[in-house]
Amino acid sequence: MKFLLLLSAIGLCWAQYNPNVQQGRTAMVHLFEWRWVDIAKECERYLAPKGFAGVQVSPPNENIVVNSPFRPWWERYQPISYKICTRSGNEDEFRDMVKRCNNVGVRIYVDAVINHMCGSGGGSGTSSTCGSYYNAKNRDFPAVPYSGWDFNDGKCKSHDGGINNYGNAEEVRNCNLVGLLDLALEKDYVRTKIADYMNHLIGIGVAGFRLDAAKHMWPGDIKAVLNKLNNLNTQWFPAGSRPFIYQEVIDLGGEAISSSEYFGNGRVTEFKFGAKLGTVIRKWNGEKMSYLKNWGEGWGMMPSDKALVFVDNHDNQRGHGAGGASILTFWDARLYKMAVGFMLAHPYGFTRVMSSYRWDRNFQNGKDVNDWIGPPNNNGATKEVTINPDTTCGNGWVCEHRWRQIRNMVAFRNVVDGQVFTNWWDNGSNQVAFGRGNRGFIVFNNDDWSLSTTLQTGLPAGTYCDVISGDKVDGGCTGIRISVGNDGRAHFSISNSAEDPFIAIHAESKL
Repeated sequence: MKFLLLLSAIGLCWAQYNPNVQQGRTAMVHLFEWRWVDIAKECERYLAPKGFAGVQVSPPNENIVVNSPFRPWWERYQPISYKICTRSGNEDEFRDMVKRCNNVGVRIYVDAVINHMCGSGGGSGTSSTCGSYYNAKNRDFPAVPYSGWDFNDGKCKSHDGGINNYGNAEEVRNCNLVGLLDLALEKDYVRTKIADYMNHLIGIGVAGFRLDAAKHMWPGDIKAVLNKLNNLNTQWFPAGSRPFIYQEVIDLGGEAISSSEYFGNGRVTEFKFGAKLGTVIRKWNGEKMSYLKNWGEGWGMMPSDKALVFVDNHDNQRGHGAGGASILTFWDARLYKMAVGFMLAHPYGFTRVMSSYRWDRNFQNGKDVNDWIGPPNNNGATKEVTINPDTTCGNGWVCEHRWRQIRNMVAFRNVVDGQVFTNWWDNGSNQVAFGRGNRGFIVFNNDDWSLSTTLQTGLPAGTYCDVISGDKVDGGCTGIRISVGNDGRAHFSISNSAEDPFIAIHAESKL
């Protein structure tokens, strides 16, 4: 009996690392600031048919309304209550989205803002997405309700109540992050209110949560909240399934708080991944793609089974939150597609693809002063995501996940899932190739000269469609064809001036 209890405890302990995806789906997409009605449509018309595993959605709870109609993206990270009511839609629309996405096997992961409420300078009144009254100065949020007892003002020892020293773990976790009112998560009342909110979402059918600003909460406090969470809704998930948890911890090294402190609660965002990969693809600091042979743990990253990885996210594509100039984004489309292609081909971590919107960048002294701009809107009302005849998005939405090269690499990852990393080749510079067992092979040319070489792919003999330059359609290829011989070898030619200087083939792209 003791052994069974131990096994059951171990099972629960490991459950929160499991993204609860349908068999054969391996990558999620962050549909940043999309409306619930548009996500529901996208699950049915595109994400499910193309093999996407799930969607990270923007925070669904009531938030402060800032500077209407010029509303910044970051207002979503300033909660007023836990009512499901934002510019993305109301609770009925949220429920409809979760149901429709689950019904086609696409999971929903909620960005949960549980570290804090709105900023201390957020004023008072009913300027919130549901019209709930609040008074930030008095720590009064009656729609939850929270009062002055529920915040960390008394525990914070910094001179101004804010975080000034990231070398001091207590300050990072007990003081106000950029003025946001820090909740007292050691109090059972606060933990229960947060768990009630998350359980409400679990009841609706969400599959898991991104924990925003996890670094600013004590790991034990997070664990206490997670222990109060229900199992997932059995309408879509096996009995006993636990919510997938991934925690936002920015750890580039050299600070008082490390990612590993959070492994006991679930996966953790690996910010080194995008920062280092961007440096390599940009060829900065003497970095070369040939150095990527031991990518992952060999580069000082966390264990693969604990990592949630991404090339860019909604923060660092704007230069915030472990941004750094090396981060690749849709603004650098050619290099970006290579970086996302590498991420999706490589077995390290659980992958998240970014899907963005455009804004008018305005650099002053090296900083984009327009980095605050919210989603495409009409007088503050978020615009519909329209789809153009060529399947790209309109109305200011970028939709990187619909770019052929990225969508086809999501499929590549699904096809090679569980296969070993094999047949590495490099030229000592920026031409590299590797395989995934006998299911897939990818070749990159990031040098300033052409690549022309014959490589061992590990794939069965036959003719394959390159899924970067085109698609396999009606028994033919709309892009490059690659012939693999009986010995598993194939010849690859990639010009350094090619629009997409990489080629990928896999078992399901074979003619």
